[in-house]
Amino acid sequence: MPIHRWCTCFWGFTLVLSADKIPVGQSVVREVQQSIKATLFLQKSTFPPDSSSLARNPQRYQLIVKTNKMKRISGFLLIFFALFPSTTGADHVDLYVQLGKTVTLPMGKWHSENFYTSWFIDSNFVIRRNSFGRDSPESQWKDRVSLSTSSSLTIQNIQRDEKNFKCELTKQQETKITTFTLYPVSIKPPAGSLMAGETLNLKCDLEKFLSGTQMKWLDPEKKERRANNDQLTVKGLTGRDHGEWTCVLTYQGREEHVKTFVTVIDLSLAPLQYLYTSNFSSPPLHLPCSFPSYVTWSDLRAKGIQGADWTFKPSQVPGSGPGDFHINLSLDPPAWGGVKNKRLDVSAVQKNNLSLSLEIKGVTKEDRGTYTCTVAFKNSITLKREIHVEVLYLVSSSSTNVREGQQVNLTCGLGHPLSSDLKLKWIQPSSQGPLTSSPDLTFFASRKEGNKATQKWRCELWRNNTKLTTTEISLKIDPVPLDMWLLITITAAAVVFILLLILTVILIRRHRKGLIPRRRKHRFCRCKDPKPKGFYRT
Repeated sequence: MPIHRWCTCFWGFTLVLSADKIPVGQSVVREVQQSIKATLFLQKSTFPPDSSSLARNPQRYQLIVKTNKMKRISGFLLIFFALFPSTTGADHVDLYVQLGKTVTLPMGKWHSENFYTSWFIDSNFVIRRNSFGRDSPESQWKDRVSLSTSSSLTIQNIQRDEKNFKCELTKQQETKITTFTLYPVSIKPPAGSLMAGETLNLKCDLEKFLSGTQMKWLDPEKKERRANNDQLTVKGLTGRDHGEWTCVLTYQGREEHVKTFVTVIDLSLAPLQYLYTSNFSSPPLHLPCSFPSYVTWSDLRAKGIQGADWTFKPSQVPGSGPGDFHINLSLDPPAWGGVKNKRLDVSAVQKNNLSLSLEIKGVTKEDRGTYTCTVAFKNSITLKREIHVEVLYLVSSSSTNVREGQQVNLTCGLGHPLSSDLKLKWIQPSSQGPLTSSPDLTFFASRKEGNKATQKWRCELWRNNTKLTTTEISLKIDPVPLDMWLLITITAAAVVFILLLILTVILIRRHRKGLIPRRRKHRFCRCKDPKPKGFYRT
C-alpha cells in the first residue's frame, strides 16, 4: 500500500477513536471524523474491480477511479484542517480608568468549563489559570493582579504605561480572544483646603475622548451638579460640599467613577429649625458652634483666623431678656473674655480648641431669641451660625401653694401663637394620657382619695409625632385650716338658729290669732230716700 494510504489510515483511526472524547460544540472536528469514516471504512464497492466487471462496464471503472482519488484528496485536506485549532472572532473593549486606582477588566461567562486562561500585556504574560483552576501570575504581577471565577482580571494601582491587555480562553481546539485598551482619566484636586464661601473648580482630564461618551458630576451627597462638559465650577461652598466629588463617564454601557476629595473648612451645621427648651429643663441649654473633626487648629492658623464672638438678639415677644449678651474669643491660648452672665458655661473651648459652643444654666423665658456665633478670618472672610431658641414655660395664676378647693389657672406656651405644625399636650397627675391641647387650663385643687398633697402638672410641646420639649409645675395643695372650719361651723349654726327662731315666732303669732273671738258688726240699711225719725202709722 502506498505511503500516503498508510498516513490516511493512521490519522483516520486516531480521530475516529477519539470521537467520544470531543466536547459538545466541536462540530468542525466531528464533521472531519465522520467524513474520514465514510472515506476509509464505508465503501461498499471493491477496488480495483475484477476483470469481469471491467469487461462488462469500462466507463463505470473510470468513474470509480476518479471518485476514489477525490475522496483521498478530501480526506487529506480534512485531516490537515483538523490538526489546527479553531479561533473565534476577537472582541475589543475600550475602558476609562483612573490612574492609581483598582480596575477590573471584565470577561463574560464562557459556554465551556475547565478551560485555560491566559492574560497578556503587550504580548507579555501577566497571569494564567489551568483547567483545574490554579492561578500562576508572573513574579512582577503577583501582588497586583487576581482572577475572578469568570476570568475577569483585577489590577491594583494601574499605571499610565499599562494600556493594552489581551485575554485568551482556550479549550482543546477552540480559543476565545478579547483585547482591552485602557484610557487614563484623572482629576486634579484643589491645592489645599478651601474656605466656605470660596469657589471650587474641577476638571475631568481625559487622555482621549471616545465618541459617544456621556459625562456627569456628582457631589458628596450623590446629587448631580450642572457642569460645562468636563469642567465643574461651584460657587459659595459650604460644609455640605466637603467630601468626594465624582466624575461619572459612561461609554458603551460601562461606567467609570473618577473621584477626588475636596476639603472645605466650615463650622458644623446648625439646627435646621428652632432649638426648643423649657424653663424646667434640668440639663443646661447647649448652643453648638464648632469645627468638624477633620479640621485642625493649624488649618485655622494657616487660613488666618483672627477671632470669634457670640451675640444675642432677644425675641420680640414681651418678656424676653435684654440684648447685652456679647463675648469675645482671644487666640493665645483660645479663651473667652467679657463673660458677665454667671449662667454661661464657656469651658468647652478649654477642653477642645475647635469647640466654640456655650451652655446656659437655669433657662428662663428671658433667654429666648437668636444666638449668633461668628468666626473671622483674614481677607474679610467670616463664618456664621445662627441658633434660634424657643423656651416653653408653664406658670400658675397663683403661687405653687394652693388650698384645697381653690380655683387654679395654668398657662403653657412659647409667648406667641403656635404654628400649625405645633401643638400642646397637658398631662394631669392622675392619668398618663393627654388632657387638652389648649394653652390655658383651669381646675379646682382637690385632695380626694388617690390624689397626693403635691401634684405635678406637665405640658408637652409636639411637632407632628415628635416631642420637642416638656415642662412641668408642682402644686402643693394645703388642707383648709381647723380654725376656719370652726368659724364656718359656728356661722352656719347661728344662721340655722336665727332661721328657726323667726319661724317659731311666726307660728306662735298665727296660733294666738286663732283663739280670740271675733265680734259681729251690725249692718245698717241705707235707703235712697231716708225718712225723719219718729213713729209712723202702718
